[in-house]
Amino acid sequence: MGIVVVEICEASLINEVDVEQILESEYPEVSVVTYDCLSFCGLCRVRPYAMVNGTRVFGKTADACLEAIREQIDNELAFYMD
Repeated sequence: MGIVVVEICEASLINEVDVEQILESEYPEVSVVTYDCLSFCGLCRVRPYAMVNGTRVFGKTADACLEAIREQIDNELAFYMD
């Protein structure tokens, strides 16, 4: 398991891209976990989002959200690497 955990909902619009394959290949420190529901009722169908170490990350599109996830991962890794 990675030191950065990215959680996504199965119904999330972020799933337009293969988040798990992309992030886990770019960042060996990251684990992507998919859940049936993250209990933010309806949010996953409104716009793409994910949780990165407990912080909600959003984007207008799946690609924009993926970029925001990368930024949050970089912030998390900077904390652990210092």
